[in-house]
Amino acid sequence: MQITRQADYAVRAVLYLARAGHTERTATSTIAQEQKIPPSFLAKIISQLSIAGLLHTSRGARGGVTLAREPKDISLLEVVEAIDGPIQLNECVQSEGVCSFEDACPVRAIWCDAQDELVRRLKRTSFGDLLKSVA
Repeated sequence: MQITRQADYAVRAVLYLARAGHTERTATSTIAQEQKIPPSFLAKIISQLSIAGLLHTSRGARGGVTLAREPKDISLLEVVEAIDGPIQLNECVQSEGVCSFEDACPVRAIWCDAQDELVRRLKRTSFGDLLKSVA
């Protein structure tokens, strides 16, 4: 399993904004340049994060992007799922009846446990925690 490049860029952009201070407006061009994210790709990411309620955007000469909440109140899970949708290691984890081996599958329980653990870890890791680890 691998998160998409778009989700990776989203995490880097949110971490960049968290470092700047959650009320500090930053131009998307600055984020793109500093984080080496293609500007057109970043625009799409910013839009998705804004729709998810994680960022505030404003246009114009004094415009820019800010975090919608404090870094400690934004989890890695929220950012990844805003871009990639719900984490799903295998389709059988979310939906029963999709696999003909379901009743006798020794692996399904492992997939379910692994997904639950990953989701819990990402949910409990905030951008405030990440800021502490790089300070």
